[in-house]
Amino acid sequence: MLKKNVSTRGRLESGAPNPVDVHVGARMRLRRTLLGMSQEKLGEAIGLTFQQVQKYERGANRIGASRLFDLARVLDVPVSYFFDDMSDAVQNLSPVNVIKGSAGLSEEPATFEADPMTKRETLELVRAYYNITDPQVRKRVYELAKALAAANIDEE
Repeated sequence: MLKKNVSTRGRLESGAPNPVDVHVGARMRLRRTLLGMSQEKLGEAIGLTFQQVQKYERGANRIGASRLFDLARVLDVPVSYFFDDMSDAVQNLSPVNVIKGSAGLSEEPATFEADPMTKRETLELVRAYYNITDPQVRKRVYELAKALAAANIDEE
């Protein structure tokens, strides 16, 4: 039997998007950004507007199985990619757990800190690094970054 006032669409009691949908959208954005693809280009490739792509990436709209299949093909990843690195906390807030009331929703959901690997700055840095074609220059940039990080740690 469903709990009163619990959405059957998987959203949290507060009406916020389900963390699983947010995670899948973040993985979609990560891959799209790593490929250097705009939201508009991705939308064109799968027959959507860039606004719809934005909604998917924020987790505001859920991605159906057939659409996830198309996204995986366009982004050149297996469907399982979208679920990789999902924390236990997010898994515990899956729609079935929300509907059954076994997700511990009497408390506010834990806030999810952004993984630095999903930040635009990180993705652009990685893409720029791999665009350096000279292996010696790339190695020097890598060594410089390591030296700067070590110097920062020494100062603390």
